Amino acid sequence: MKTILVIEDESSIREELCSLLKNAGYEVKTIEKFTNVLEQIIKIDADLLLLDINLPNMNGEFLLKEYRKQKDTPVIMVTSRNSETDEVLSMGYGADDYITKPYNPTLLLLRVGAVLKRSEKSYDHLSYHEWLVYPTKGILKKEEEEIILTKNEMIIFLYLLNNIGSIVTRDDLMTDLWDNDEYINDNALTVNISRLRRKLSLMGYQNAITTRKGEGYILK
Repeated sequence: MKTILVIEDESSIREELCSLLKNAGYEVKTIEKFTNVLEQIIKIDADLLLLDINLPNMNGEFLLKEYRKQKDTPVIMVTSRNSETDEVLSMGYGADDYITKPYNPTLLLLRVGAVLKRSEKSYDHLSYHEWLVYPTKGILKKEEEEIILTKNEMIIFLYLLNNIGSIVTRDDLMTDLWDNDEYINDNALTVNISRLRRKLSLMGYQNAITTRKGEGYILK
């Protein structure tokens, strides 16, 4: 059973989230005293955080930034504001997803499930040749070098990496993107594959992704 930590100061919303998540089969923990919050979060060590952007005496984005210095646990930011600035800042500080209040319960559960599914592939020293892979940060790193991947590029790369040396069809990739709530069309998939190839070339791996006509792609 996955454990989700709800960090929400409004008691009615906190209780609603806890009920929703428990009914969906998750173990739920909460923070109700908003002093030394970072220490509390690290001590609880949940599988996923639902973090409100507006907390007493602090900013959720700043808290996320500090948390990311120590942990890679998936984080979904929750806010009552609907601002692109909030979204950009949250994702820039390391959030895995973002949802606004009032939220759709079904959509929230889908996003929780998708983020947890991705995180199962994200830990335990993922690597590609000499490069370390950090899915929650969207980066590939070798010593002081870093390559940044977009969310879609990372989803595609992880699927290819988990099937390295085997053919992955376009339908496989489209399905995985849809499973992660990334609704892209066939043309967008081609664009993302091209961008991913260019970035792998910058890492020194020309022709890392080969195309098998009528079959799909292979990561070498």
